[in-house]
Parts: sequence; structure tokens; C-alpha cells
Amino acid sequence: MERSVTPRRSPRPRLLVVTAVEAERAAVRRGLGIPVDREDSLGHGDRIVVETGGVGPANAAASAAWLLGIPFGAYPFHLVVSAGVAGGFDGRADLGAAVLASRSVAADLGADSPEGFLPLDELGLGSSTAEADPDVLASLREALPKAVVGEVLTVSTVTGSADRAAALLARHPEAVAEAMEGFGVATAASRAGTAFAELRTISNPVGPRDRDLWRLTEALAALEAAAGALANLVP
Repeated sequence: MERSVTPRRSPRPRLLVVTAVEAERAAVRRGLGIPVDREDSLGHGDRIVVETGGVGPANAAASAAWLLGIPFGAYPFHLVVSAGVAGGFDGRADLGAAVLASRSVAADLGADSPEGFLPLDELGLGSSTAEADPDVLASLREALPKAVVGEVLTVSTVTGSADRAAALLARHPEAVAEAMEGFGVATAASRAGTAFAELRTISNPVGPRDRDLWRLTEALAALEAAAGALANLVP
């Protein structure tokens, strides 16, 4: 059931960053100058909190919702960012590039049919798209001028063939990257009345699965470098 949520305000802005796995969390923390092994003070005013939420949209949504719903007294989160590595579509986001989502799209949430894939919007069951907060996106674009900006697709199954990559691009011509958590985090943020953004760095091309083409170490290093821009969001 849909309901209106009034955005929560705090005299002390706070940022929640949700990653899928520990390696991403560590990279973001290093980029922000936060000790990797330090436990966050979730309910007591840490300006920036970085936590792992698990792989996939369901894990991401559940974890983000739980973190955003912890009783924070006077210090709720006013912004949540989904951050981590992603696959980049050929010619749109190269290996090692930083990507900012203009919107996060649940690319495989819908129904199959003889005429092709039907997203939630066409089924009349809601929306498969979550827009990034425009002010947050503008701030990140200014801090990361070389970042690629476009749709980041959220999938439950990582693309492993050229045919599927082509099909995704045909349905989403503005897509630049593919990940597994952004739409889930965005859904939790929307329900909590919290601003949302998604930051990715590219570890592999979207298409035929070939681990020899993956550059995970370089993507994590790029994520660490890009994460410093997040500090500007909560002065």
C-alpha cells in the first residue's frame, strides 16, 4: 500500500552508504578516511556510516530499510547512497570509470510475454525506476566531473551473454552500467523519505562472462578514489 512520507529532517545531516560486500565497504571507508575496522555508531550521530547490505536487490532493500529505521533520536539519516562496483556497457562506461546513476532501474522486474518483456509500469503494478535526488546528483557530478552519468540497471542475475546485453540496451537505451543493488536501496530510501543516489565504478564489461576481463582490483581502487566525493554531501 502506497503512503505519503514526509522527509525526515535533522539538525546534523547524516549519510548512509550501503555496499554489497565487505571489499566495497572497505574501499569506501578508506576513501572517506574512516578506519576500516571501526564499528559505526549507528544511532548516536556519526556523520557518515558505511555498511554492507548483501548481494542483490532483496538483501539491499531489507538491509537499507533496517538501517534507516533504527531509532536515531535527533540524528536520522537524510541521505543514502548505494555504492560499489558494476559492469559497464561497451562504449558507455569503460573499465575503472566512475558512474553516477541518473536513475536506478529494476531491469528484470516484470513479466515475460510473447511480445517481449513487460516492466511493472506497463503492467500497472508500480514503477521499475527510481530517480536519483537531483541536488545530490548535481553535487556528485561537480565533485566527479569525469564520471559517466546515465541509467544504472539493477538485475537479480548478472548478464553473461551478448544477446542479453543487447536486449537490455534495446529496452534501456540510456543505460551505462549494470549492478545488483541500487533499486533495492532506492526503494528503502523512498519509503523512509530519504534522498537517494547511486555511485559505481566499472570492474567488467556487460556481456559474455569472461573472468579474464574483470579488473576488480582496479575498480575497488577507483571506488576508493571516488568515495571521497561523498564527504561533500554532509558538510
